[in-house]
Amino acid sequence: MIKLLHLSDIHMGSGFSHGQTNPDTGLNTRLEDFVRTLSQCIDRAIAEPVDLVLFSGDAFPDATPSPIVQQAFAQQFRRLADAEIPTVLLVGNHDQHAQGMGGASLCIYRTLGVPGFVVGDRLETHCIATRHGDVQVVTLPWLTRSTLLTRPETEGLSLAEVDRLLLDRLRVALEGEIRSLDPDLPTILLAHLMVDAATYGAERFLAVGKGFTIPLALLTRPCFDYVALGHVHRHQILCDNPPVVYPGSIERVDFSEEKEEKGYVMVALERGRAQVTFCPLTVRAFRTLEVDLSTAENPQAALLKAIQSEVIQDAVVRLTYHLRADQMDLIENASLHEALSPAHRYTIQSQLVSQLARPRLPELGVGSHIDPIEALQTYLSDRQDLQDIAHNMVKVAQSLLLEAEDGGIWVAESGIQSSNSPDHALEDNRNTQLRLL
Repeated sequence: MIKLLHLSDIHMGSGFSHGQTNPDTGLNTRLEDFVRTLSQCIDRAIAEPVDLVLFSGDAFPDATPSPIVQQAFAQQFRRLADAEIPTVLLVGNHDQHAQGMGGASLCIYRTLGVPGFVVGDRLETHCIATRHGDVQVVTLPWLTRSTLLTRPETEGLSLAEVDRLLLDRLRVALEGEIRSLDPDLPTILLAHLMVDAATYGAERFLAVGKGFTIPLALLTRPCFDYVALGHVHRHQILCDNPPVVYPGSIERVDFSEEKEEKGYVMVALERGRAQVTFCPLTVRAFRTLEVDLSTAENPQAALLKAIQSEVIQDAVVRLTYHLRADQMDLIENASLHEALSPAHRYTIQSQLVSQLARPRLPELGVGSHIDPIEALQTYLSDRQDLQDIAHNMVKVAQSLLLEAEDGGIWVAESGIQSSNSPDHALEDNRNTQLRLL
């Protein structure tokens, strides 16, 4: 039995806007969060110890991470080399430079010849010796259309046709790797891709125009005992036989992942069978607080109560509250900042409720028959911000109706206007209404 630890989508160096500078270290606290979370994974790998670590892509936000971010990543993975645990680092879309043309950030580990480290930047089969026997790992990095789009045979083809051509070539190339496999050894497909059966998150939109979707049927081959995937940040198991698994990202990158549990996967592998266990990680919480104050008599008290009812200690918080224009002066910002101070980081955004978006009164619904002046009065009774001029508005409206009758315009009880007057009469009426507005 070979014991594996499978993790993915570290994205070390992401989300600095959700952190702050640690005065003791000079580092962004979100970088420290990512290092701490990765350290939990490496700690588990060494404590077991596992026989093999699989990383299925996206080490950094891009292919040119800052030196401090590269150093933080290398320090953790160096611990696996020191513990003599073989490790496979797969190249994801964020690790590639210029959509695959110009190398990848992870290739330096192969150049340096780090003992026990394999970098998967091409479709290739690697036979890896572990403490409990050999295992075959087929690496399939992120594929892009760019290599095909520059070739003459794709000239004039749509993107959908290019995708079909790329998929056909992948089938042929993957079949070639499969035919060269040793049927007696446990086999893993390690791939960074989008599967058509997966539930996507923000990563689907980040990769628009750069990649394409792989059918699940292409991966569920009997020769594979375990299919280790990367790219999708939400943990999910797409198939049980063989297990096709996204472990998900190990940290929340932004608020789109607020409700997702983060972790890695432990796998007990042998030829013909793989047992998968998801291991949750302790990561920083993200909290969205959205409060509607438009109907509150005391908006300040209602807002503070909503904040106090949430667990925001050490969380990244975004507060959005909705209020009417006449309520703006009732909000005391100093109290809000004090109430949110237990959070690790917070943002506050206020949004005015549009009066035009208020629901229609029942009296003004479709099919109702009501006198125009009565309709206006009903409308004004629900507009507290217009009470000072409501009386004058009704008087002006009555004058307009009298002028309209003199000009040949008649108004039906339903409030729908028709006209048999000359065009200039209609224009005069419009101008009068515009002056009122």
